[in-house]
Amino acid sequence: MRPTVRTHISVSLFAAMLAAAGIPLYIHLPRFAASELGLSLSTVGAVLIGIRIMDFVQDPLLGRLVDRFARQRRLLAGMGVTGMAAGFVMLFSIPPAFDANLWLAMALVLLFTAYSLASILFYAQGVAIAGAGPAAAHYRLAGFRETGMLAGVVLAAAAPTVLAWLGGAATAYRDFGLLLAALTLVVGLLTAQLWSAGAQGEAATPAATPALPLSVLATPEIVRLLVLALINALPVAITSTLFLFFVEDRLKLPALSGLFLLAFFLMAGVTVPIWSRLVTRHGPKRVLVPAMLLAIVSFIGAAILPAGAAVAFGAISLASGAALGADMAILPALFAVTLANRGLPAGAGFGLWSFASKLALAVAAAAVLPALQAAGFTPGGPNTAKALGALTFAYAVLPCLLKFAAIVMVLKLPA
Repeated sequence: MRPTVRTHISVSLFAAMLAAAGIPLYIHLPRFAASELGLSLSTVGAVLIGIRIMDFVQDPLLGRLVDRFARQRRLLAGMGVTGMAAGFVMLFSIPPAFDANLWLAMALVLLFTAYSLASILFYAQGVAIAGAGPAAAHYRLAGFRETGMLAGVVLAAAAPTVLAWLGGAATAYRDFGLLLAALTLVVGLLTAQLWSAGAQGEAATPAATPALPLSVLATPEIVRLLVLALINALPVAITSTLFLFFVEDRLKLPALSGLFLLAFFLMAGVTVPIWSRLVTRHGPKRVLVPAMLLAIVSFIGAAILPAGAAVAFGAISLASGAALGADMAILPALFAVTLANRGLPAGAGFGLWSFASKLALAVAAAAVLPALQAAGFTPGGPNTAKALGALTFAYAVLPCLLKFAAIVMVLKLPA
């Protein structure tokens, strides 16, 4: 049975809600932790990588839970949505009741655990909805999913700036947490029907039986895609983590940071349907490589920009956003197709996929934030040429090198 229009809308809405706990969180968390909680960049990086170590055990187990209780996915979704809403409030809206380091860690553990459950469940349900039919069904569903996700990223990334304009900078982050919590709960209610779509058919198939994540890792093609997902996600993870620092401290354009974010993510959203159509006609390999080359050109352009180059950076934001649209439209769908074709458990598979995606964000923060602090970089403060050079290398040059490595991996994929 083909997914209905209502199902596609629900997929987009739920994806938009999930997106708030992904890239936008990493865009705002370093600045929030430094300015509002008084924490160092090294501390933030250490907390994030510590949580990812926890996820190494937790995410595969959550994947098995999703597979084991396929018929209770609506209940599991409710748990994930409620936990995310509570995590947003605890992180941004409630002042630390005790040590700020411990409070931050507890809030992020709650938020990311709930996010993991909801995300794994969501991607696994996508496999159930599209079924074991043609790859085009998965790519079409991915188009709705990733378009919704990018819409959520746009809203969540720009929200603190808009809230600061409306209510003042002093309460922007507090209001941000409350807004995210409210939207999360509303979307959870509006998309409740999503969890009945495809569940009956999937529960009767071998793919829904509990399986160890190691059974997924026993497939070399799956391992290659997971490694590719990790390497390819690192450039965006690094630039997302350092975006506000680069725009405000390196380009000296703090007032335009919100507009640059909108340009970047809106272009990604606009191009997702285009990439989805192209990949159905030409295959993932022929589409991914040109998109990745576009990202490299964008990174090189950012590296050579002088301070105040607003127009040039705006163009770079548009180009790199288009490249991101290809990543988000193609790679998760390619992974879903591979799982379905191999008859592998979707929950366990996307448990590993979720871990790889979040690991990229955490590795980026844990690697570049302490390195910048060691180079003498101070967010919002006076910085030497050496400190700003380290920021430029981390923001633009390092992602370029990682993208080259991802291209090599894509070239080794089957045609």
